[in-house]
Amino acid sequence: MTGRKRRILFIDRDGTLIVEPPDEQIDSLEKLELVSGVIPALLRLAQAGYEFVIVSNQDGLGTDSFPTPDYEVPQRKMLQLFASQGVQFSAVHVDPHFEHDGAPTRKPGIGMVLDYLKSGELDLADSWVIGDRETDLQLAANMGIGGLRLGGECADWAAIAHRLVDRPRQASVARKTRETDIRVFVDLDAEPGGVSRVSTGIGFFDHMLDQLASHGGFRLELECRGDLQIDEHHTVEDCALALGQALNQALGDRRGVGRYGFLLPMDESLAQVAIDLSGRPAFAFEARFPRDRVGELSTEMVRHFFASLSQALGAAVHLRVTGDNTHHMVEALFKGVGRALRPALARSGGAVPSTKGLL
Repeated sequence: MTGRKRRILFIDRDGTLIVEPPDEQIDSLEKLELVSGVIPALLRLAQAGYEFVIVSNQDGLGTDSFPTPDYEVPQRKMLQLFASQGVQFSAVHVDPHFEHDGAPTRKPGIGMVLDYLKSGELDLADSWVIGDRETDLQLAANMGIGGLRLGGECADWAAIAHRLVDRPRQASVARKTRETDIRVFVDLDAEPGGVSRVSTGIGFFDHMLDQLASHGGFRLELECRGDLQIDEHHTVEDCALALGQALNQALGDRRGVGRYGFLLPMDESLAQVAIDLSGRPAFAFEARFPRDRVGELSTEMVRHFFASLSQALGAAVHLRVTGDNTHHMVEALFKGVGRALRPALARSGGAVPSTKGLL
């Protein structure tokens, strides 16, 4: 076989394309309602070259409890609505069996999609099952392709389109020790205005991490449960290591990144920041804080945070801050590092930013 393989999205119907009613049966036009954001997302995905195939379980279709005409009327209307907006489906596959029937065509069985797998035409690396249930993810696993759960890892259709079209650089890291239990997620290519969620048990530190992500132009989700009954040392250090590891993973081979970032901000406090995403950790820090603490955060941990981040991220980080207000000085550093990371993380082509050809 020659030619480009087909990139197909196998999409569930009820709960994914259209809202599923409480009785889980769409048997009248009154129950027909499109899921929010589905049309603009499908248009983006179609423009990116994906085909759409509906794969749906319809329990008892054709029986007295669910007569075929009751299914066909809203089904035809749904397809007409999508077509009127420029969305076309290559095929529609429906299984009418109940779960207890054990039919191989019922999801998560692969009976409905077996021909696609046998054809050799399917791009297994870039075809996906999209649905709102665990059975949809099981179908994806059984087919050997990726699965995306609406309302799960992808909160809405815009997130699905972002994931598949923009190919965002994302990473998740879980780090658990005797002192801390941390989960981190970063998206370096998040849509502008995306909200970060940070919870470490140290209010001022949460604020600083949020500032770092906001000014760095990436979305951050970080949750840490640490031994704060002792002190903040392990929490701050391990958060830095986990965040640096997540950023490092999301960068991949660092192909196409800006690599360097520089900044000179802010108010009476002047923070000077230089960053090189070289893959080689190096760290320099110069600061004299007037106070020992800001809120619950010890200022000695500021240096330790950035040193740990540099190590885990594999970056040269040079920091210097002067000023009279400790709060402003610390905030200037976190904002400054974020602003320096923004151009360094940004994609600017496909080449490795080094004359050596690698980092």
